Parts: sequence; C-alpha cells; structure tokens
Amino acid sequence: MHNEKKISSRFIYFFGAFAGILFGYDIGVMTGALPFLQNDWNLENSAGAIGWITSSVMLGAIFGGFLAGKLSDRLGRRKMILISAVIFVVGSILSGIAPHNGILFLIVARTLLGLAVGAASALVPAYMSEMAPARLRGRLSGINQTMIVSGMLLSYIVDYLLKDLPVTMAWRMMLGMAAVPALILYFGMLRLPESPRFLIKNNKLEEARKVLSYLRSNKKEIDSEIVQIQETAREEQKHNQKVSWGTLLSNKYRYLVIAGLGVAAFQQFQGANAIFYYIPLIVENATGHEASSALMWPIIQGVILVLGSLLFLVIADKFNRRTLLTVGGTIMGLSFILPSVLNLVIPNASPMMVVVFLSIYVALYSFTWAPLTWVIVGEIFPLAIRGSASGLASSFNWIGSFLVGLLFPIMTASMAQEAVFAIFGVICLLGVLFIRTRVPETRGRSLEEIEQIGEDRQVNEKSAEIGL
Repeated sequence: MHNEKKISSRFIYFFGAFAGILFGYDIGVMTGALPFLQNDWNLENSAGAIGWITSSVMLGAIFGGFLAGKLSDRLGRRKMILISAVIFVVGSILSGIAPHNGILFLIVARTLLGLAVGAASALVPAYMSEMAPARLRGRLSGINQTMIVSGMLLSYIVDYLLKDLPVTMAWRMMLGMAAVPALILYFGMLRLPESPRFLIKNNKLEEARKVLSYLRSNKKEIDSEIVQIQETAREEQKHNQKVSWGTLLSNKYRYLVIAGLGVAAFQQFQGANAIFYYIPLIVENATGHEASSALMWPIIQGVILVLGSLLFLVIADKFNRRTLLTVGGTIMGLSFILPSVLNLVIPNASPMMVVVFLSIYVALYSFTWAPLTWVIVGEIFPLAIRGSASGLASSFNWIGSFLVGLLFPIMTASMAQEAVFAIFGVICLLGVLFIRTRVPETRGRSLEEIEQIGEDRQVNEKSAEIGL
C-alpha cells in the first residue's frame, strides 16, 4: 500500500479541465483554416457550403453533450472523457485528409469531432465540480472557461504560424494538428481517477475514499463528504425515476428552467461566435484585403478573451450575476448597433471602425456572458431535475451556436455586414431585458435557497391569478 504513488490535486484539476483546450481549439481552428480552404476548393461564392463546414462541429456537439451526459452515468466520467479523446484524434485526422473538394466528407468528419466537443462541454464541468471541494467550485468553473479560450488562442496562433505553407497543406495541417492536444488529454486522463460521486453511486466506497484522499486534507473532511455524497445520491435516485421532459416545464420548476435555458440560448444568439469563426472574413469584407492576411486579428481577439476570463476569476464573486450580465449585454448590444448608426451619419468612415467595435464587444463578452452563462446553468436548476436540465441547456446553447455559424455567411452574402451585426445587437438588448425580468440573482445563495426562489415565484404568480 505504501509504494502506491499519490496523484497531486493540481495534476487532477489540470487534466480534468484540459478537454476545455481541445474544445476551444476545435472551435477556433476553422477561423484561420477557412480562407485557405475557400481558396483551395473555390468556395468563395458558396455561402451555404462555408456555413455547413464551419457549423458541422456544433451540429455534432448538440448530440454529443446529450449522449455523454446519459452515458457517463453508466460508464463513468473518466471513461467517457477517454472515449471523447479518441474521437477527437480520429475526427481531427479525418478532417486533415479530406479528399479534394470532398465537402460532404469534411462535414461528416467535423460532425464526428463535434460529438467529442459536445461531450467535453458536458463532462468537464461535471467531473471538475465532483472533484472540487465546495469552496473552490466557482473558481474551478472559471478555469474551464480559461482553458476553452486558451484553446481558441492556441488554434489562432497555430493558424498564424502555418499560414505561409502552400494553400492545400496549410488548412490540412491546421485541422489535423488538433490530434496533438487530444493525444495529450488521452494519456493524461489514463492517470486520473474516477469521480468519487460516480464510485459511491456504484457502491465502490473504498475507491472513492482513496480518490478523496488525493484531494482533501484530512480524514474527517473525507468522512463527512462521503456521508453527504451518499445522501445526495439517494435523493437523486429517488427523483430521477420521476423526471420526464414534462417535469421540466411543470409549475414547480418552470420559472427556474426558463431562466437557465434562456440564458444559455441568448449567450449564443447574441452572435459572439460569428466573430470567432469568421473574423478574417469580416476584416476582409471591411477592408478589401485578403482574409488569409488578416490572421493577426483572431490572435488579438483570443488574447482579449483569455485576459477577460482571467479578470472573471478575480471578480466572479464580488459582483451580482445580474449586474455583470446587464452591463455586459448593454455595451455588447451598443457596440453592434453603433457601426450601423455611424455608417448612416458618416458614410465614408474608416472600415476598420467595425473591427474596433467588435473588439469592445469581445472584451465585455469575455468576462460577463461567456463565463457567467455556465455559472448560472450550474446553480439555477433544482437538484431533482439538474441532470436533464443542464443537458438541455447545453443542447440549446449548441443549437444557437450551430445556427449562428450556419447563417452568418448566408446573411452577410445577402445584406450589409453592419446590418447583420445590428440584428445581433438588438438580440443582446433583448437578452438584458430577459435577465432583468426572468432571471433571479443567484450569487452567494445556496443551491437550496435558489430552489426556494423558484417555488416562491410560483406561489406569487398563482395568488396574482386568483386576485385577478
């Protein structure tokens, strides 16, 4: 027993969140690869093909998150993360070796990758929150966000470094390189333990105790946590038998479910991903210079995102969630609407003005809507429906992401770029209205107190109806 190596908690948290890097890399890599792929396959005028190739990852992710959530309850979090790492490797290599003009082949390969991306988006937060002590949970959720945006920045840098290769080689190498972090994840996860909650649910008490001994400081803390997990597991089992999709919209839960799903959907429909996927093409559209020479812009956006996610780690619990979302959403909305207004007032304003406003948008998004959406989704759903509701929120988020990725090139092909952004700006302001009217404040409240807010709201609405 003594010669057994203890795994450090830092190692566990680092690799637990490492899937976030892959998830970010695969979201970001297409940004730089697209101008080369367009060039190589003559897709300049095929807005539909560009939209499908870009958004197919999100299409896969809609199903990946949902399936992984269900399967990880049966097979364990760790095994599912290992399986997604393998799918990542296969999907990346297939994308890199797509036959010339094989649009359908590339869409299928990227949909496969999307299954792994969606799985990572569902599994990593679950694994991390099950490993972390309660006092670190908020900050560790923030680490997941930092890993995702670091993965995006990494993909932008790789794209930039490979941009001088011959056109055909360039995009293939960019897409294929995603296999490298996927392999690192696979070998890192081999050394990681299974989540203690999963072990206790499956009556492997001794193993769970051993895992907790890597992560907690003393025996007393471990014992009390095991008792707590056993109680929660019993509660969940009792509830899980009764949860159907209808339960989510029943009177008891409707208010909190709509709040959580609404935040997850608005985060995507505000159009952030249009910038992350298409920034070189947006700059090309604004300035008339070739997109493949605009690959510095994604790096600038990536740096802003990483800095914003680090700022969020500092301010996460100092301000109310609603305040941050309101301020963020308002400024984001205005930075999308102002270029249109300025264009009407000053018709020959510098085309780079749009890009400057987009950078302001990204800066505010990076420490408000980007991380807070997932904090709220993690806090707002009552225990009885938490699994199903979080899975549904993740799917809603990916559906939004998929539609934005698919429709943006089609919209910009048929109307002015400023007008498209103005539409997203209006959606940002509607999101603020939704936060002010439909979303309760969750900061500093226990999960039980949040559940109580939903029930009180229900009672108030009922008595208002009777009063009428």
